[in-house]
Amino acid sequence: MLSGENFHIGDKVVYPNHGVGIIEQISSRTMGATVEQFYLLKIQSSSLKVMVPFHNVVMVGLRRVIRNGEIQKIIDFLTNGECDSNADWKYRFKENSDRMRTGSLLDVAAVLKGLLVLNQIKSLSFREKKMLERARYLLVSEMAMAKNCAEAEVEELLSEALSKSKLRLPDVSEFQA
Repeated sequence: MLSGENFHIGDKVVYPNHGVGIIEQISSRTMGATVEQFYLLKIQSSSLKVMVPFHNVVMVGLRRVIRNGEIQKIIDFLTNGECDSNADWKYRFKENSDRMRTGSLLDVAAVLKGLLVLNQIKSLSFREKKMLERARYLLVSEMAMAKNCAEAEVEELLSEALSKSKLRLPDVSEFQA
């Protein structure tokens, strides 16, 4: 396997832009002369089942759930990190979409913070509100999984960090429009 990442049944992994999943099965299929091995994972939020071929693990960005040390980096970024976003909506949306797809939770945090900063200046477009909602969900769900705690606890942690930057974590109910 290219990535050096070996996952096992029961491992908690992140499928970029979809969130946390659990590897339920490792299987193989024969296609002509080649035998292809797959991870079958179940995405926690949607119960969606995804098959990821071993050779695509790196390309899709499948990775383990972050560790506690990385959580502190995200909290520090939300507290003190600088956010710059493109003034042009089209470029900003593309940059944010690309960041969301990297699979890096720090990139997701940058999208969240950038959109919150922008939201103080002007109201977000429908698509940017959806992206903000997605970034919030991805951060909260993975950090809760990593810390093995309730999502409400993580929301409190994120709210405290953002408040030091004079920002506010939107409530889930604010996305139900």
